[in-house]
Amino acid sequence: MSSLFSDYQIWTALWATVKLTLISAVGSLIVGTIVATLRLSPVGVLRFVGTSYVNIFRNTPLTLIILSCSFVLYIQLGISLADSADPKFADVNGFRLAAVGMTVYHATYVCEALRSGFNTIPIGQAEAARSIGLTFSQTMREIILPQAFRGAVVPLGNTLIALTKNTTVAVTISVYELSGVLKTVTERDPGLLNLAFMVVGAFFILLTLPMGVGLGWLGKRVAVKR
Repeated sequence: MSSLFSDYQIWTALWATVKLTLISAVGSLIVGTIVATLRLSPVGVLRFVGTSYVNIFRNTPLTLIILSCSFVLYIQLGISLADSADPKFADVNGFRLAAVGMTVYHATYVCEALRSGFNTIPIGQAEAARSIGLTFSQTMREIILPQAFRGAVVPLGNTLIALTKNTTVAVTISVYELSGVLKTVTERDPGLLNLAFMVVGAFFILLTLPMGVGLGWLGKRVAVKR
């Protein structure tokens, strides 16, 4: 056990998983909210953009999206997200590209979770807002989105849990998170593999179980009573 922690930087990998989860979750929430707003827009072109975004990226494998961030954005187009003079350039750039891929993919699920929240809002509220002269953006900001978020806490929580587990895909572009530990152990010391699987699995349970319980409680607490 001690050799596993000392030789394979498990705490570093755990912290990378947590950081990737937090950054991708915030990015997904922002992008997903924008896309959800586009899908409700009275402008047909904007609705088309929002719908197309969801249909394209939700149906594209996450592995392919993250690989595209590395091979297309960085290798083909030369777009880097870190300082090339940084001695840890490859690690930092790979981590940020993985965060971009995670954000792009999971924003589609945030959008759909918010749409489920929109469906809990009586249509009469939007009509009443228009009748008193509120613009679309004012209606979304003041009336629709606050209630939609309250109604979508549980679906958003499910998305967060899925995002946390999906951070393992980042190993495909050499991000050293928890699944990177398994990859390294497999290559260097297969005898520790069973132990490594149990440790990594335990860490993911410790990360996701409190999320499920906490967000389930929060969803009941803030749900709009009708």
